[in-house]
Amino acid sequence: MSAKNKNYYALLMAGGVGSRFWPVSVEEYPKQFHDMLGTGETLLQKTFHRLAKLVPEDQILVLTNSKYNALVKEQIPQIAQKNIVLESAMRNTAPCILLSALKVEKENPDAVMIVAPSDAWIEDEDAFVHDLQIAFDASQEENVITTIGIQPTFPNTGYGYINYDQTDSAFAKAVKRFTEKPDYTTAKQFVNSGEYLWNAGMFIWSAQTVLNGFKAHLPEMYTLFAKGIPVYNTIDEQDFINTYYPQAENISIDYGIMEKHKHVKVVPATFDWNDLGTWGSLYEKMDKDQDENAIINARVITSNTSGTIIRTEGNKVVVVDGLQDYIIVEKDDVLVIVPKSKEQDIKEIRNAVQSKFGRNLG
Repeated sequence: MSAKNKNYYALLMAGGVGSRFWPVSVEEYPKQFHDMLGTGETLLQKTFHRLAKLVPEDQILVLTNSKYNALVKEQIPQIAQKNIVLESAMRNTAPCILLSALKVEKENPDAVMIVAPSDAWIEDEDAFVHDLQIAFDASQEENVITTIGIQPTFPNTGYGYINYDQTDSAFAKAVKRFTEKPDYTTAKQFVNSGEYLWNAGMFIWSAQTVLNGFKAHLPEMYTLFAKGIPVYNTIDEQDFINTYYPQAENISIDYGIMEKHKHVKVVPATFDWNDLGTWGSLYEKMDKDQDENAIINARVITSNTSGTIIRTEGNKVVVVDGLQDYIIVEKDDVLVIVPKSKEQDIKEIRNAVQSKFGRNLG
């Protein structure tokens, strides 16, 4: 371990259910534990190995729900149990980040850490490491929170936006404000202005900086979790989490800290990024056939069919005629066939199916 990166830590967020990837992603086995793109690695494994290019492996924490502990250990066998932070209740991002920052700060008061989602797709990993190093340097040298922003390609209303100072000559540029999930008209104005980046949910800060942010902006949550400082990183930690974690406010780090913090910088990403939030976003990353169909684990015969993603289990034969821009996904006893234009409705479709046929279906 070099002297430079001995203070580097990572928090890998792996607790989501990924409901818009139903029926492949289900509560018992969410998308981060699947090889969604057919690379030979799950999204969790891919993210872990990417972070390990800069952060020592034994300083990467995985935050997840207690029901996924065995899955994490199976997919990342080298990880120590103390580095798997197990939520005892479903909460938003602020509580788990605070808990992890307190654990890290107790182990190393000089720590700088990145918080990263486990399910994003990044192709140019060397460029990612380069940008992350800039963000680490900025966060280590100044009392700032740094994030990595993505150049927007269209007015997406599902992302947060970062307004930044384009005249700032530093690699990590001053942030003017955050806007969480604007409406379409506003998002279009943001993209056309060229002054905004997408918020990719990657935050870099020193442990002390983010803890001071919690003290200032979410003091009740800080007081709640500070009670556990004596037991963090010990065998008694999980008992504390099980008792106190459900009492935490359900709030995101974006609303709780980022929008209120006065010293935030952003590194405009030099790498490509996809949050893989829907079947449509997965389709965009896949290789296509001559009719622009993306095929995963299937043998297909298509006629008059284009722009469609087809995924089965066990390499099934699928015959499709006359569909344009559809999602066709099969898993176990569930087959889903919906237009790509309705991909945002898949969570509601899943709920309707489970309500009608039973919650264990799919």
